[in-house]
Amino acid sequence: MSQGAGLSFEQAPPFSVPLRFLLTAPLFLAAAGGLVAFHPEALASRWTAPALALTHALTLGFLAMVMLGALMQMLPVVAGATLPAPRALAAITHVGLTLGTLALLAGFLFADALAWLAALGLLATALGVFLVASAAALMRAVASDTVRGIRLAWVGLAATAGLGVALAASRAGWTTLPDVAAAIDAHALVGLLGWVLLLVIAVAYQVVPMFQLTPPYPPRLARWLAAVLAAALLLRAGAILLPPGGVALIDGVLAAGVLVFALATLRLQAQRRRRLADVTLDYWRIAMASLVAAVMAWGAARAWPAWAGHDAYPLLLGVLFLGGFAVSVVNGMLYKIVPFLAWFHLQAQLQARAGSIPTMKEMISQRAMRGQFRLHVAACLLLAGALAWPPLAVPGGVAMAASALWLAANLASAVRRFRAFGGRWA
Repeated sequence: MSQGAGLSFEQAPPFSVPLRFLLTAPLFLAAAGGLVAFHPEALASRWTAPALALTHALTLGFLAMVMLGALMQMLPVVAGATLPAPRALAAITHVGLTLGTLALLAGFLFADALAWLAALGLLATALGVFLVASAAALMRAVASDTVRGIRLAWVGLAATAGLGVALAASRAGWTTLPDVAAAIDAHALVGLLGWVLLLVIAVAYQVVPMFQLTPPYPPRLARWLAAVLAAALLLRAGAILLPPGGVALIDGVLAAGVLVFALATLRLQAQRRRRLADVTLDYWRIAMASLVAAVMAWGAARAWPAWAGHDAYPLLLGVLFLGGFAVSVVNGMLYKIVPFLAWFHLQAQLQARAGSIPTMKEMISQRAMRGQFRLHVAACLLLAGALAWPPLAVPGGVAMAASALWLAANLASAVRRFRAFGGRWA
């Protein structure tokens, strides 16, 4: 496999740096499925304690875990900027994020003050250390569309973390916020669009052409889309200062930007040079279709205000964006990232000749990946259906947990092959 233009693999950190994050994340996804199975009321209202725990198991435990681990690999390789003390940084961030997320889930589920204190300290430390270290790297990074997008996503993560700390302190009774509901909405909006979406867009510019063998994204779109979305989010944050109709206009810009990204990606995938079956490609297609469906659900709420006030509306957006889009993209990318890193580090460590080590496709069974993909799609359909017929919530949660554990087993099989051929991850 070629290294690709603009990539600096000689600066890649040890395999263990991103690997600890990538192997931990599926366990939190399994925990999210278990939450739904044992607390189906998580899909009854966004304000229930199980719903809040579920949201953070997905966003912090799964999505952030993979994204931070992937950035520790991407910043040196794609941006040409090494992170300071990568092993120590990875250890502090991983331990803090893992234990902090567990404490946060306990705080939501049991309303335990000690759990809130632990979550606040651990997550603030983990995210704060990562943000400071990555800021230093991003300032030295070679400018590109991907790097500019990552910089904007960094701002989104910083804002999301700051709002989260303020909300956690408020929930623990240490401070008072003037408008908690508005702060929660801002936390969710900035976290999902300013952090998750912008980072996926930035990474897509690099990985979609590289791994899926598509043409590159149109230069104008790649240069301006992330910036337009970030500017719209900034204006949305000052909604109280906008003139009448201003919020609706900004929301329309955000929805249009999401739709443009989804449709542009689907169009590129239709033009790919190789027509062989690829599970990652299918994951991205499901993800982009979910983004389109989320925009359609948003449009329906604008056309029929009664639908916007229904409890199922924000939950449907959550299932489509988090489960259908974000989890699908990350799940699919794990099937590229882990085999690629295992192959790359084997080749680098052993100075292996072609044919003497497994190829990327041989790291994980294609049949196992395809089976796990089908189970993931079934889980998404069941969870979406549960919003209309609640008895589907339990099988949906079970399917999500089973899919996540299957994902964990598939990733572990790549690591076993890496070790079997003499690879060292330290």
